[in-house]
Amino acid sequence: MGSGGGPGGKPWTARTGSLREGRMTNRPDILCIGSVLWDIIGRTDLSMAPGNDKPGQITRLAGGVALNIAVTLRAQGLRPVLLSVVGEDAAGAALLAECGRMGLDVAHVLVDRALSTDQYVAIEAQGHLLAALADARSLEAAGARILAPLEDGRLASPGAPWQGPMAIDGNLTPDVLAEIAQSPLFSLADLRVAPASPGKAERLRVFLTHPGATIYVNAEEAGLIAGRAVSCAESGAEALLAAGARRVLVTDGGRLAVDARADGSVSFAPPPVAPRRVTGAGDTFMAAHIAAETRGAARAAALTHALATAAAYVAGDSR
Repeated sequence: MGSGGGPGGKPWTARTGSLREGRMTNRPDILCIGSVLWDIIGRTDLSMAPGNDKPGQITRLAGGVALNIAVTLRAQGLRPVLLSVVGEDAAGAALLAECGRMGLDVAHVLVDRALSTDQYVAIEAQGHLLAALADARSLEAAGARILAPLEDGRLASPGAPWQGPMAIDGNLTPDVLAEIAQSPLFSLADLRVAPASPGKAERLRVFLTHPGATIYVNAEEAGLIAGRAVSCAESGAEALLAAGARRVLVTDGGRLAVDARADGSVSFAPPPVAPRRVTGAGDTFMAAHIAAETRGAARAAALTHALATAAAYVAGDSR
């Protein structure tokens, strides 16, 4: 694993806006590892087809899978810490300042002057995703350097690996995901992993037989990871368990969500809502589920809570 600072890279303290070294004084509840970037989202209440030019609203907000998860965890009373990278540029400084305003701990986010801050662009029409592009090149370039606080004593060390939940973002490179799946530094962690998109779902195959991994996917992603056709959340969960997964949560839009393990499963339909947005819904579901289980909720209660929280988000009732 590489050095956390490296050439041009140092951790950031959101509270003071200054760089710092050293150990954390307050242990967080959960680590969120992956993308921290600017989301640029165009939304319209009109129908759209490829090539259309329609009126709508364009917003820029702090986003990325790891950050979205952290935002919901924070709203649910937990103390997440982000491990990611931003560029030493105006966009990165503004992003870290926005994270600080939201109460997120970015003290261990790598700031690299050789990289630019990542971004994501999406078009949503009538509450459905029409198209999106994710530019996570800096996260990929930083690689395992963002994990340095888990090795150098700031958050953990080889002699005292992290114990507790970690939210892992599929935007990380296959090499970094493989390191997380295989390294003793993560052997005692409760790994909660999710793909960033169907295009990156197969990266999560390294977690299929990990004894401490819970995989959060939709039905399409479940089929891609398992390498077989699935038609719904139930068959997606069955395929992943057959492929060796310890525990999976599989969603299927507004139809059903399944929490499946070898010893049984629970499933519920989400509350019916009129969708107004979709970007970040899966991250919200995952974070709310983790938060509920951290508070000691049983499987059925945790799944119900996660579905209700995600439904409120899709309806536009929360961030």
